[in-house]
Amino acid sequence: MTYARPLAHKLVPAAAALAAALVLSACTPATSTTENSADDGTPVTGGTLVYASGDAEPSCLDPHVGGNYPQALVASQYLETLYTKDAEGKLIPWLAEDSTVSEDGLTRSVKIRDGISFTDGTALDAAAVKANFEHLLDPNTASSTGYLALGKIASMTAVDARTLELKLKTPDNSLLESFSMPWVAIESPTALKRSQEENCAAPVGTGAFKIASWKKQEAVNLVRNEGYVRPVASSTHEGPAYLDAITWRFIPDAATRYAALQSGEVQVIDNAQPDAIATATKTATLKHLDAPRPGASNRIELNSSKAPFNDPKTREAFVHAVNVNASIDSLFFGTAKRSYSPLSSVEPLAYSDDSLFDYDPAKAAELLDAAGWTERDTEGYRIKDGQRFSLTFPVSTSQSIPAEQSIFEQMQATAKDSGIEIKINLLDLSSWYGDLAKNNYNLVSAPYTKVGPSVLSILFHSDSTIPAPSGYFANHSQVKNPALDALLTTAGSTKDEAERKDLYTKAQKLVLEGYYLLPLYDQQNHFLYSDKLKNVGATTAVASPLFFDAWLSN
Repeated sequence: MTYARPLAHKLVPAAAALAAALVLSACTPATSTTENSADDGTPVTGGTLVYASGDAEPSCLDPHVGGNYPQALVASQYLETLYTKDAEGKLIPWLAEDSTVSEDGLTRSVKIRDGISFTDGTALDAAAVKANFEHLLDPNTASSTGYLALGKIASMTAVDARTLELKLKTPDNSLLESFSMPWVAIESPTALKRSQEENCAAPVGTGAFKIASWKKQEAVNLVRNEGYVRPVASSTHEGPAYLDAITWRFIPDAATRYAALQSGEVQVIDNAQPDAIATATKTATLKHLDAPRPGASNRIELNSSKAPFNDPKTREAFVHAVNVNASIDSLFFGTAKRSYSPLSSVEPLAYSDDSLFDYDPAKAAELLDAAGWTERDTEGYRIKDGQRFSLTFPVSTSQSIPAEQSIFEQMQATAKDSGIEIKINLLDLSSWYGDLAKNNYNLVSAPYTKVGPSVLSILFHSDSTIPAPSGYFANHSQVKNPALDALLTTAGSTKDEAERKDLYTKAQKLVLEGYYLLPLYDQQNHFLYSDKLKNVGATTAVASPLFFDAWLSN
């Protein structure tokens, strides 16, 4: 599960993307907005970058296992993907060289780039990619994000050293988008033969860095891959990374993390808090990288599988009973813009409708009355058949930053005015997963990052109420709507881009008008860093930062 955002992403035909890459010869991964930018000067080789993460420390450094965003952040430094996004947000081949699909959409051939090796000396070839896909689809790997992304692959054959042929169950127009994600990154097939415990401790990739050691509860230590070969040529930087090493620390407390950045103890922090961003961007020594994630917006999903949200009138009443805009304005200092879409603002096919989500207690009252919640108990909460209108809301403290938790608390207060009780339960990640597995929730905030609009199928198709091998399922609103299923299925298989857009628009309208979710804002992905760290801004297709081009000034 990904959790717990660069340029607008535009899907282009693989052949055109490849041609652009070869002609320009200077394509770089996607770049996001960097504030306080200045001339970074001549690169300096050497030094150790210290990165401090506020996310929960991964239990496994192999993003094939599970598949969450903290894994993507660190794994992007040592693993690479078949495809990526360039600086204009276009999909381009990376470890792959090209890809073609049959007329019926059921056979996809992937040409693997030549001359690249993993850091253990194993050569990258079609058989290596096949081994990775088999690893992701093996239930014993316990993958969720990668497993769901490759779910339409029925079989695969390494036709020759550089050609992998995939047979699909049904056409999948999002497959190349899936290939761009770190959860589908390519690892050494030799290393994959080790035990899962060994591979979790030190996955082996083709990236600019490699894992030297991992001291749990403290840091992952990465060192430069001296033999790094950049898959797509650059006119500015060939050869290994400038940095000698990266120390990837875990500092859960936001204030401690920011203080470490201010003191120079660390050079980059993630999960930067809105007030810290507002302060930092006014200084000369700290800079801000705003990298909105693709895929879904940050949202609260309403569990439609049980009372009270099995009644659409109660779902609509809830969204009119909470004052989200006022909370965002007061708590986020302009760092987050309200969303009215199931998709991130960086997704070109995102559909938005702000008219559905206005704060209107009078309308909420009317809807609750119509749904039979006409009486109130002694505490002012609405009751029906002796039961209070009470909502269980488990919140993962690893995924929701303090400012977001404060939004939930303000929502709790405004909902009470309408007679709705929200019980917020702050949980560690394991306990949060447990509540979801037991269906012990009415509301849930569960960010999901996937490149492209096909994330809608993962979040809202009825098939996604079935757990992946990891035990995680993504359809938390538990929508089971045959009309929606049909739209999503056809949207994911059509070869007509205009039809794809039309179908995904109709699907989003059904989700929004059914009040299965309350959109909040883009998944917050803010990084603060020292002005001593230069040339920051390159990101992966899922907006995790890359440090291949970065250096530390003397």
